[in-house]
Amino acid sequence: MDVSLPELGDLEREVMQLVWAHGPVTAEAVRKRLSRRLKESTVRTVLRRLEDKGYAEHTVDGRTYIYHAAEPRSRVAAKAVQHIVDWFCNGSIEEVLVGMVDTAMLDKRQLRLLADQIAKAKADNKGGQK
Repeated sequence: MDVSLPELGDLEREVMQLVWAHGPVTAEAVRKRLSRRLKESTVRTVLRRLEDKGYAEHTVDGRTYIYHAAEPRSRVAAKAVQHIVDWFCNGSIEEVLVGMVDTAMLDKRQLRLLADQIAKAKADNKGGQK
C-alpha cells in the first residue's frame, strides 16, 4: 500500500470501517451492516473502488468474493498522520507530539501509554544494537 493513500468518501469510509471491524467479509455481509439501504451491486462497486485505492483486497471462495483490509487500520492511520506531519511540520513528529501535549489532546492515561511505548522501543533498540 502506498504511503499516500487516496482520500475516501463517506460511504467508502463507512464500508472500510466495516471491513476492518468484521473482515474478512462478503459484499452481502457489508450491505447488511451498513447504516443505509443499498443494493448489493452498489456495495460491490464500493468494495472494488476500495481495492483500486489500495485499502482492500479480496480472495475468491467458489464464486464469492471475500474482502479484507490490505493493511490494519492502525497502519493506515499512521500513514495518514505521517502525511500530515510531512505536510504541516516538515516531517517533525516531535513537533506534532509536543503540540498534542501542549494543547492537552492527550490525557494522563494516553501520555502514560505513549511513554511506555517509547521506553519499550528504546529497550528493543538497545537490545538490537551490539
